[in-house]
Amino acid sequence: MKDVTPALPLSREALAALPSEIETPTYDRAELTPGIVHIGLGNFHRAHQAWYVHRLMQQGQAKDWAIIGAGVRPYDATMREKLLAQDCLTTLIELAPGSSRAEVTGAMIDYLPIEEGNEALIAQMADPAIRIVSLTVTEGGYYRDPVTGAFDAAHPDIAHDAAVPDAPVTAFGAMVAALKRRREDGHGAFTGQSCDNLQGNGAILRQTVVGLAALSDPDLADWIDANASFPNSMVDCIVPATGPDELELAARLGVADNAPVTHENYRQWVIEDAFCAGRPRWEDVGATITPHVHAYEAMKIRILNAGHQVLANAGELLGCETIADCMADPDILAFWRKVEGEGIAPYVAAVPGMTPAAYVDLIETRFANPTIKDTVRRVAFDGSSRHTGFILPILREALAVEASVEALALVEALWARMCYGTRDDGSTIEANDPDWDNLNAAAMAAKDDPAAWLAQGQIYGDLASQSAFAEAFGRWLTRIWQDGTRASLKAFVA
Repeated sequence: MKDVTPALPLSREALAALPSEIETPTYDRAELTPGIVHIGLGNFHRAHQAWYVHRLMQQGQAKDWAIIGAGVRPYDATMREKLLAQDCLTTLIELAPGSSRAEVTGAMIDYLPIEEGNEALIAQMADPAIRIVSLTVTEGGYYRDPVTGAFDAAHPDIAHDAAVPDAPVTAFGAMVAALKRRREDGHGAFTGQSCDNLQGNGAILRQTVVGLAALSDPDLADWIDANASFPNSMVDCIVPATGPDELELAARLGVADNAPVTHENYRQWVIEDAFCAGRPRWEDVGATITPHVHAYEAMKIRILNAGHQVLANAGELLGCETIADCMADPDILAFWRKVEGEGIAPYVAAVPGMTPAAYVDLIETRFANPTIKDTVRRVAFDGSSRHTGFILPILREALAVEASVEALALVEALWARMCYGTRDDGSTIEANDPDWDNLNAAAMAAKDDPAAWLAQGQIYGDLASQSAFAEAFGRWLTRIWQDGTRASLKAFVA
């Protein structure tokens, strides 16, 4: 990469003056009209769904499917300010081992105000021009019981939105309020499209939206259930957080972007074709449209997302900064390979063109990409959602067929040890979970009594009573405390 001085501040006017190596929109953004509202507009959305829409626009398609960004949390205002300052353009930097390329995408055309009551968001979604409302609100953001997966109607946010449906605090409450207006105005429903890493993410989104509506207006809930659609999908692209290094990288390429996005040289999007108000032709730019999303979801969520948790807790305890650093550590890598091969892949079915073993090999290559600075801390964040969503369903399947659970018991023991809040070298692990205080207290108690960790019923449910798992977990946690993380990994692999 060559130095470019000075870097040009990203804007619509600056596009023509950017270095020729940076691909820019070939379409006239003034001709774009909105068709999608996306809630939770972070790096992943801009590297994934927004990129697919942009690629269609580069082909002369989808000009009536431009994206309007939105958020419901106060911290979303920072991203809004950054993106509006550069005309909602984003610099995407693809990082492959030994090479990189950059492009500026322009599918997003506005970002709604972040405000109490979410009136601007409700009004925009009520506009019949909006045919898709998509979301990336994290795996733990759907108000579900972490053990049963049922809708959590008792959550304070949900109780608020049920009591004050016209001034909601949640994205789902805003969707319900917008759908109510559409029905009253004689317009059809929109499609709700989850882009989060949840198996059956569309069904989960339906459960949350319909369940919330039913608390205040059962007739509206029935109308939404009958008229709106919620397609399941599988999304995949490793997208690190943006920090000073990424800002500097964009500047070296010649563009001063307030919020550039780096990503790996791989994307996958598998979508169920269930859109009540139409959709862009994403298949023309590489998406897979299929009624069989579940198998793709299971393969990705179990081998990649669960595999991330396998690495992240061990890596945090041993002081690895990034996922690539974990893969470069021979003991962590050997541990990861054995867990994937013995503890995860047996519970994954093949999909067209890909076996579980081949997918493990693909993920190993992707995780090892040294140019992707995906931090262990980011991947380990919110383990209380990610372990319940990614690891424990596999563990339950293994117990159901009376298979060995040694591998996943060790994974859970490493998480418990990490939540103690110190690494093996004694350095501090800062709070890294919305429920950190409770996790930390349980981890401290579990140092002498491993059962104290499994007693967290909101995470493990009845797993504490499963002797095969409880015994293996206790044995591994005791060993980690006695011998250390590295020695325990070696013992497991041996």
